[in-house]
Amino acid sequence: MTVAQPLNCDEAAPEFRPARGLGNAHLQSFLASTGPRRALTSRRAHALRAAAREELLDCGEGIRLHGVYSPHPRAERGLAILIHGWHGTADSAYLLSAATYLFGRGFSVFRLHLRDHGPSHHLNRELFNSARLPEVVAAVRRITALHPHGRTFLGGFSLGGNFALRVALAAPAAGIALDRVVAVCPVLDPARTMEALERSPVYHEYFRRKWRHALLQKLLHFPDHGYGEELRQLRSLGAMNQFFVPRYTGFADTPSYLDAYAITGERLAGLTMPSHIITSRDDPVIPAADLARLARPPALTIELTERGGHCGFIMDWRLHSWIDGRLDQLFHPGRLP
Repeated sequence: MTVAQPLNCDEAAPEFRPARGLGNAHLQSFLASTGPRRALTSRRAHALRAAAREELLDCGEGIRLHGVYSPHPRAERGLAILIHGWHGTADSAYLLSAATYLFGRGFSVFRLHLRDHGPSHHLNRELFNSARLPEVVAAVRRITALHPHGRTFLGGFSLGGNFALRVALAAPAAGIALDRVVAVCPVLDPARTMEALERSPVYHEYFRRKWRHALLQKLLHFPDHGYGEELRQLRSLGAMNQFFVPRYTGFADTPSYLDAYAITGERLAGLTMPSHIITSRDDPVIPAADLARLARPPALTIELTERGGHCGFIMDWRLHSWIDGRLDQLFHPGRLP
């Protein structure tokens, strides 16, 4: 397999080159959603937030998902739907930064929350799991019906990127028209990502705490789930998966569950919606080697940078992300293949 270099699909695409001192993969990953960038990104999002309104999306069968819609007064560029990563939110720095940039460039922006993310734990009784694709497809279909634009784009980060690519696969059958889908550092093989998380005490503890907090939030609204005592005793992601997967996902075991949302092998072979993956060789939680295990239909292009960490791509000490401008380029009508 040939992995395309940063100029593979657009000769005008700039190569990502972080400023001196910003090259470390862990620093990039840290700055993606934590540290001083959170406050900076929040301040820069004033216009986006001033235009924002919360929406509940009817996804059928009693399922509702939450999102935040910022209609642009002119919407010259179309609609950008963005999906956060695992236990991120519509206000995660990486997502808010991209949304702010795209809004400033003339896009209406819809930031979609996955089930049990953001302020949505009370909306649905059953717990989130990453195999719940149909409700995300339904949400995207509902968004495009409620807010029709001349062009519609879908972007996702990390787990949100994984969802975005699976939505792209399902979109034609669901009657969803998307002009392009972009996945930033998408989860490729969840089992391999889980292994990477468990090898790193820092990343492991970060996500363990996030997941635990979400599960406790769920219990506040649905105490009859009754897993509080067990949750207090689970000290690792592996143990949490071992407990929650067979009881709350419909899958018999962790390997079956993780495989259900993998996009490696032939999973993307039927992709016809123009789709683009951006990831970095130094991503500490998404092994770049797994790109070689993806099907390569003509609709899919891959952009591999040397640096960027996981969803970072911070290019300067003002903590701007290269990804924001790259999304703007890829969502440009004149540059669609």
